[in-house]
Amino acid sequence: MNKHLNKASAAGLIIALGIIYGDIGTSPLYVLSSIIGKREINQQLVYGGISCVFWTLTLQTTFKYIILTLQADNRGEGGIFSLFALVKRYRKWLYLPAIIGAGTLLADGIITPPISVSAAIEGLSGVHGLENVIVPGNALTMIIIIAIISLLFFFQQFGTNLIGSSFGPIMLIWFAMLAILGISAIAMYPSILKAVNPYYGYDLLTKYPSGFWLLGSVFLCTTGAEALYSDLGHCGRKNIQYSWIFVKTALLLNYFGQGAWLMLKKEVYLNGLNPFYEIMPHWFLIFGIFIATAATIIASQALISGSFTLISEAMRLNFWPKIKVEFPTLVRGQIYIPSINFILWFGCIAVMLYFRESSKMEAAYGFSITIAMLMTTILMFYYMKFVKKWYILIVALILLVFLTVELSFFIANVAKIKKRWMFLIFEFGLIGIMYTWFRARKIKNRYVEFVRLDHYLPMLQELSNDLTVPKYATHLVFLTSADNAKEVEHKIVYSILSGKPKRADLYWFLHVHTMDDPYTSEYTVREIVPNEVMRVELRLGFRVQPRTNLMFRKVVDELVRNGTISVESKYETLQNLNPIGDIQFIVMEKFLSSDNELSLFEKLVMQFQFWLKNKSLSEEKGFGLDQSNVTVEKFPLIVSPLSKISLTHVE
Repeated sequence: MNKHLNKASAAGLIIALGIIYGDIGTSPLYVLSSIIGKREINQQLVYGGISCVFWTLTLQTTFKYIILTLQADNRGEGGIFSLFALVKRYRKWLYLPAIIGAGTLLADGIITPPISVSAAIEGLSGVHGLENVIVPGNALTMIIIIAIISLLFFFQQFGTNLIGSSFGPIMLIWFAMLAILGISAIAMYPSILKAVNPYYGYDLLTKYPSGFWLLGSVFLCTTGAEALYSDLGHCGRKNIQYSWIFVKTALLLNYFGQGAWLMLKKEVYLNGLNPFYEIMPHWFLIFGIFIATAATIIASQALISGSFTLISEAMRLNFWPKIKVEFPTLVRGQIYIPSINFILWFGCIAVMLYFRESSKMEAAYGFSITIAMLMTTILMFYYMKFVKKWYILIVALILLVFLTVELSFFIANVAKIKKRWMFLIFEFGLIGIMYTWFRARKIKNRYVEFVRLDHYLPMLQELSNDLTVPKYATHLVFLTSADNAKEVEHKIVYSILSGKPKRADLYWFLHVHTMDDPYTSEYTVREIVPNEVMRVELRLGFRVQPRTNLMFRKVVDELVRNGTISVESKYETLQNLNPIGDIQFIVMEKFLSSDNELSLFEKLVMQFQFWLKNKSLSEEKGFGLDQSNVTVEKFPLIVSPLSKISLTHVE
């Protein structure tokens, strides 16, 4: 994170409005209409619903995320994986809430664009002359919404530089509009402000028929709270906290304004009307819909970008197979992942075709986010206890409050499962992939055999200076997973010395280490044998893409310039030319051997992991290596060798 983002500034506040408040900022489009639904409009329902919204935004969004969770920054970065990186050393099982939280966040991402954009476009049905043209769920409305969503995903490959600068001002206009419309409606029925009293919320949940289950609709007002934390690195804590004062005020004014309109409404049912659009003057409606559509597109863009970042972090933390990542612009942290873009687009279109209108999506939205919030709460407990070292009674009290609130929301949202069963497949799929990839790596770690490098140094030196052996490369680079600089995999030594020996002027052992810090990009060099055997460790943050080929060439160039190594050719005829020489990378790629004794569970995990590996990027592409100077050597992975073989010698 840039240092200037640590302090609040006018530019930082505008950036925060454009990046992180899209989801939570567009919730007034559908929250009140979802709470009321087809129920009879009365004071108990309206006041109770508004009261619940007020206290949800106060307790859940303001207290948990704005005040507490934003403190858990990992060198300025936020998000569930950043939080996991801070606390993973304290309990081995904390990877579980991390992958469950990430999986559910991604899964709910396929419903946010459809519900937001459709809620905005459906407002056109209130424009004079369009009442019978734009009807929620009809073919024309569906085509418009799908076209907008498809264009949004199509333009991801080009980055958001051209339009990104306008996000902040547009959202400033949006929130100003929310506040002004809300104030004008409240002025006509000031008594609605009494709904601040938590008694009305309590009365709704305990005395209104099936009132507790209305929490499923109330929760929609805070579904974007996770984004406040995930985008910490883009905006900075102070900018988020100060801008939230304005955002929360605008949201509450609009919610109270919608409540005022409901109390003044003569009919006892909504009859398909949306309170959000009903508080607009009729002459302003077309302008309001245009601004709302722009705001929902920005909300969807923020969610898509967040999904790319989440998957990128998962790959670096070994939770996800290596897949193609592109960098459409020079803006730091802005990435594009084609496969994830397609999956999200396909999911959004499928959701749109299945539900057809926003009112039906409301009944399926929010369940996954409640799980993600619970997972964040679990990780925050360990952060407060072990990193911040707060008094255990205070930590326990905070945990009790949030678990009570979030479990209530979770129980209320469980009723939505029957209307969102298709999302469960997506969620279990995402979580299953993350768990399998992580678990398989742990199983494979039982196999890796490391040897002391100093035992083989005389042989490496002798081979390097033996001109009778054809030279394989000037610089021979092996990627090693050994954390200990004095060790290397046995398979690497076998590759160099056995069979057809690989002679090189310099042998390099390159280790890429993923740091808990997000944007670390540094390296260390260890001269094992000066100018003959070297070890380089690239230390890269979990948000830094490993461009190993370019990074290693930079290391060699710097070492040559400062005289640490000399690459003068050992062939006399080439010494005058003084070439740097060629660089050849060796990647050791594993395949699952049939000579294994594994439990059924571990066998399934390993088979699924290798199936995923075949569908994902190759090892060399995953490390950012140039195909022209990479040799891939395959060897069998024997995790648990057979202990007994039935074989009898007969004459």
